[in-house]
Amino acid sequence: MSREVRRGYYPSDKNEFGIKSIEKLNKSAKNLYYLLNEGYNVKSASTFVGNHYLLSERQRLALARVVSSQDNINRRKSKEIRTSLEGLTVNIDGFNTIITLEVALSNSTLLKCMDGTIRDLAGLRGTYRIIDKTEKALNLIGDIYEKEKIRKAIFYLDAPVSNSGNLKKVILNTLSSYNFEVEVHNINNVDGVLEKLENVITSDAIILDKCRSWINLNRKIIEGNIHSYSYIDFLY
Repeated sequence: MSREVRRGYYPSDKNEFGIKSIEKLNKSAKNLYYLLNEGYNVKSASTFVGNHYLLSERQRLALARVVSSQDNINRRKSKEIRTSLEGLTVNIDGFNTIITLEVALSNSTLLKCMDGTIRDLAGLRGTYRIIDKTEKALNLIGDIYEKEKIRKAIFYLDAPVSNSGNLKKVILNTLSSYNFEVEVHNINNVDGVLEKLENVITSDAIILDKCRSWINLNRKIIEGNIHSYSYIDFLY
């Protein structure tokens, strides 16, 4: 039996995102939202707001992932597919999708974001390890894809990331019993490929801004199937 691992778990989150921090984080989010709508880029604006409110690095990361300009929110919403997925081929940002579900299954911190996505704070940083939550995350993916009657699921994995080859094998083995086709491609430029496609499954903001259309399935999986998960929902 594999050792239990909590993906994305930081003990300090209880304090950094606890009751005493929420008011400051909400004010920070409102300020960042204003600056983004005024045309400032997210890096400089989040640095300014983070310095002003003396936010930790993890709080700053959360702020940058949660808050978007209204133009970007509108653009993403306009491309979101909310109708039937029957017969579609979906293009999945593999690590992005799987890691967020692993974080949810670990009851580690998630972020409910202004554009409707759920993001995590786990980060990839060039390394990935298959854990006890990986297969369960893939089964949650398989269950909803089968329920939605998709035709084919194409996973794109970042080839330079450690264990991407092993994850490809796990994906193919775990999803082999489901009633849809599965492909897994290990490539060097996942973002660049997904930015040009439709029916994309990701929460990556840059991909969402550029892709032809996307599906917010991670949120549907988490809210419909994982009954105990930790999240931060900023008040804007």
